[in-house]
Amino acid sequence: MVAPPRRQEEVDLGYVARTYRDFSSKGRWVAFSAADQETDLYIRAERDLSREALEAIRNARGAIEGYIREHPDFGTSLVPLRFDPEAPRIVRDMLLAAQGLSVGPMAAVAGAIAESVGAALQEFSGNVVVENGGDLYLATQGETTVGVFAGESPVSMRFGLRIPPEEMPCGLCTSSGRVGPSLSFGKADAVTVWASSTALADAAATALANRVAAPEDIEPALEVAKSTEGLKGALVVFEDKIGVWGPLELVGLNQ
Repeated sequence: MVAPPRRQEEVDLGYVARTYRDFSSKGRWVAFSAADQETDLYIRAERDLSREALEAIRNARGAIEGYIREHPDFGTSLVPLRFDPEAPRIVRDMLLAAQGLSVGPMAAVAGAIAESVGAALQEFSGNVVVENGGDLYLATQGETTVGVFAGESPVSMRFGLRIPPEEMPCGLCTSSGRVGPSLSFGKADAVTVWASSTALADAAATALANRVAAPEDIEPALEVAKSTEGLKGALVVFEDKIGVWGPLELVGLNQ
């Protein structure tokens, strides 16, 4: 995916029966998958770390599942819950991510797992990308362009978001009211959020996507993104309309 520093590579971000992963396999890194129960990660690293990734997935899932056994509302709440300083790290990240966004902590679960696994793999590889159902943890030493998949929108995979190496590690997460299995109360083709925390990006993408049911909702959703502490940028796609906030650099993709 990423070769020497400053080389630009392209990956994609989206969800349709995992077929978008074919596009992101065009890089120079080793590509592999790691899955356990419902968690199915696509990973790029400098070597095959599937064994280490599986261990990291099980550690992350074990922490979350153990917490849910003791606090069942963590797994079902659609609103933020009180922060628990005694919770495992990944659970604390999810609790913090949901604060102020009118979503439950499980809205951050895919991003939190991607980030937890990615951070663990950085011990073995200086460059790591972890994708979890459209939620992306990026830790690369060169520019990376992430193509935005937006279902049947005419702009889907026509452009990407270029992320410079000095902004990494970071998270880019996408939620959609039209694509994929995740719960959404909106109708946006894609809402992509950029943040230092992948858990926060995931929760925010869900929260913003819930607000977009028509083109006129794009600007109000971006205003919410502006007022949310910790976010770097956001993008909303509704049919052929695009709204952007923050220093996101949009670039055309070679089709």
